[in-house]
Amino acid sequence: MSPDASTQNSTLAGHLLDQYAGRIARARRPYLLGLSGLQGSGKSTLAREMKLQAESRGWPTEVLSLDDFYYSRSERELLAQQIHPLLRTRGVPGTHEIELLLSVLAALPQASEKLPVDYPRFDKGRDTRAPPSRWPRVTRSPKLVILEGWALGVRPQIQAALEEPVNSLERDEDPDGRWRHWVNKQLRGYQPLWRKLDALIVLQAPNWEVVRQWRSEQEEELLARHAPLAMDAETMLRFLAHFERLSRHALATLPALADTSVEYDANRHVLALNHS
Repeated sequence: MSPDASTQNSTLAGHLLDQYAGRIARARRPYLLGLSGLQGSGKSTLAREMKLQAESRGWPTEVLSLDDFYYSRSERELLAQQIHPLLRTRGVPGTHEIELLLSVLAALPQASEKLPVDYPRFDKGRDTRAPPSRWPRVTRSPKLVILEGWALGVRPQIQAALEEPVNSLERDEDPDGRWRHWVNKQLRGYQPLWRKLDALIVLQAPNWEVVRQWRSEQEEELLARHAPLAMDAETMLRFLAHFERLSRHALATLPALADTSVEYDANRHVLALNHS
C-alpha cells in the first residue's frame, strides 16, 4: 500500500469510528458493524486498521470475514454434483456456512478463557478451510465486532431480473437460469444475518469495470509473487463472472441501504462520505 493510501485508510478508519463511537460505547453487547465492499475495494485492509484504532481507544475488537465461512472444497464439490456445476467456485450466496457464522456471533458475548470461541480460517491458496488447529480463538468478550464481506447487506433480486444472462458464463453454463435462481434463493437465507448488523458501511466503487480492474490488479500481484493457485488473466475473468450479477446489483442498491456510504474513484481515493 502506498504512503498516501495508508494515510487515507488511517484517516477514514478514525472518521468511521468517530461516527459510531457513541453507539459502540452505549452498547450492552458487542456492537456489530458491517463493512461491505466488492472485490478489491480494500475492505479487509480498512477493517484491520479500524481494529487497531478501536483497540487503542480501549475497545476489544474482533474482525470476522464472510470469506472465512466458505464451505470447504469437498463440500462445494457436493453442491456442484447435487445442484449445479458452477457451485464448485466459492463466492456466491449458498457457498458460505451462514449457520456457523451466526453461532459464532451468538457465542462472542460470553467469550472468555474458560469459554473460548473459535472461528474458521479459509485458505484461499488451497481453496479450502484451514485445519481447526489454525483457527483463531477469542478469549475475551469484544466491545466491537467488524464483519466484512463482498455481499454484505445485499438483498435478493426480483425474479424478472434473473431471466436474462449478464455475461457469457451465465449464457453458456447456466442457460436455463437454474444456478442464478438457486443463488438468489439462498440469498434470502442471509437476510437474518444482515438484520443482526447494528450498522452497515458500504465501500462504493464507481462501476463494475473498475471492480474487475481492482481485482485483476490483486491477482497480478499474487502471480508476481508466484503465490499458489494465483490466476492468470483468462482464469481471473471467468472467476469474476460468477460475481458479476450480484456485484452490479450491489452497486445499484447498497448505497440506499447503508448507514454510511464511502464513495471511491477509480484510484480508490475517497470522494465523499454519506451518512444516512
